[in-house]
Amino acid sequence: MTSNSFSSTSGLPPTELIPWLNAEGSLTAILEEKAGQPLRVKRSFEGYRSLSLGQKKQLGVRGMMLNRPMLAWIREVQLYGNDDMPWVQAQSIFPLNSLKGQSRRLQHLKNTPIGYVLFKRRRTLPNERFISHTSDGWQRQTCYDWYGRTLMISETFLPAFLTSDL
Repeated sequence: MTSNSFSSTSGLPPTELIPWLNAEGSLTAILEEKAGQPLRVKRSFEGYRSLSLGQKKQLGVRGMMLNRPMLAWIREVQLYGNDDMPWVQAQSIFPLNSLKGQSRRLQHLKNTPIGYVLFKRRRTLPNERFISHTSDGWQRQTCYDWYGRTLMISETFLPAFLTSDL
């Protein structure tokens, strides 16, 4: 089940981008189909960070826990299709309490697209999505329920993606 909400002071996204912002399942798989090859992943950050109040709220943290510091494993990457400019800038947020058991492998993805792991056994996952316009481009922020673990992935479609053959 998916719930989408939309917010922008810049109007609506370009018509050709709307299907990408609303795509269900693995964005990795859809981008690879468009590129005609596997995505290249370039990591810009991977490690622990404190979550902001907004991030905690998006992840479903409530009550007194909002006022407490909360660490998460953060992974920031750029995804490249079939050219030299990145198509998507992505940030994955894994709260520490979600990194138990088999999900600990999410800390060791290196240059593997996260879609390979999240959608290995299921084509879609329960999620809640928020679409907005940022200074870098149109972004979809999705909170996923992955086997009872909550995680958030933000994907911003960069100008090179918009100038590629959609």
